[in-house]
Amino acid sequence: MDKINLTEAEWRERLGAERYHVLREHGTERAFTGRFNVHKADGVYVCGGCGAPLFDSGTKYDSGSGWPSFFQPISDDVVTIYRDTSHGMIRDEVRCARCDGHLGHVFPDGPAPTGLRFCMNSASLDFESRDEA
Repeated sequence: MDKINLTEAEWRERLGAERYHVLREHGTERAFTGRFNVHKADGVYVCGGCGAPLFDSGTKYDSGSGWPSFFQPISDDVVTIYRDTSHGMIRDEVRCARCDGHLGHVFPDGPAPTGLRFCMNSASLDFESRDEA
């Protein structure tokens, strides 16, 4: 996968204020406010920064957390995991492997078959419907 490297000014122009805050400044949208929290359409969730395919709708589930949650990415190489010790917590941050955009965090309390909960920010995602493809 080809990496995308833009200047901060280029990212700001490309993303707008909310997406820039989440994807580039590692921000988080408030729980239960994101457009994809209760979204149930069939398709693929892609990175809001670069369009890389990240999660299939078949792996999305209602975690009750207030953020869109998935039990696995499309493949292991589309995301990277980093240890996040900000805000007095120890978490595993999830970033897009292509553009290094902050997507959310992954937790070990998800459903089978992986036991993982990829808890993503709606602002970090776009959606491509299979019906429109």
